[in-house]
Amino acid sequence: MKLRRPARRATLVVHVAASAGWLGLTLGLVALATTALTTASHPTVEASVRAMKVFTDWLVLPLAFLTLLSGLLLSLGTSWGLARHRWVYTKFWLTLVTTTASVFALRPGIGEAVATVSAGRPIPSTSDLIAGPLISLGAYLFMTAVSVLKPWGPTRRGRRLRTAQQREQRRLGQKRRASPHKEVDAGAMRQTA
Repeated sequence: MKLRRPARRATLVVHVAASAGWLGLTLGLVALATTALTTASHPTVEASVRAMKVFTDWLVLPLAFLTLLSGLLLSLGTSWGLARHRWVYTKFWLTLVTTTASVFALRPGIGEAVATVSAGRPIPSTSDLIAGPLISLGAYLFMTAVSVLKPWGPTRRGRRLRTAQQREQRRLGQKRRASPHKEVDAGAMRQTA
């Protein structure tokens, strides 16, 4: 199934916007975690951790799923394919892993930090609060670079498909040259009457 140009372009805009939003929210989480870890003011720590919870509960997960689904649709609906190029395959798996980590590690960890700080206790492990957002930020920056640079070439499956496609094009080219009839392009025909 190939996406038509308007659908492909709309999906690409959604994918880029969701990915950029996810990256920006992660930067915000890093800034809030840094604030919570470097200040001595308990109200500031509590406000920072509560803001992190709002981000993870209401913004990070929808953007993560939107990024995953739009990227999957783009890979399956364009010539890039999901398993034809290593960079697409790598991005898919990293997006799936970071989405899963956001659901099962980042969100519960921040929820636990909010409960701890709301009870008036200090954050038990300061590295846990900032580690998730920093790892996520690194993964998103890596995926952004991979999207722009498109390294590594095709997968084994991609090479097989490309070779088969080239063989088919050569076969069709030989068939056309062997035909005694001139090919007619419907768009180039003029009305004579």
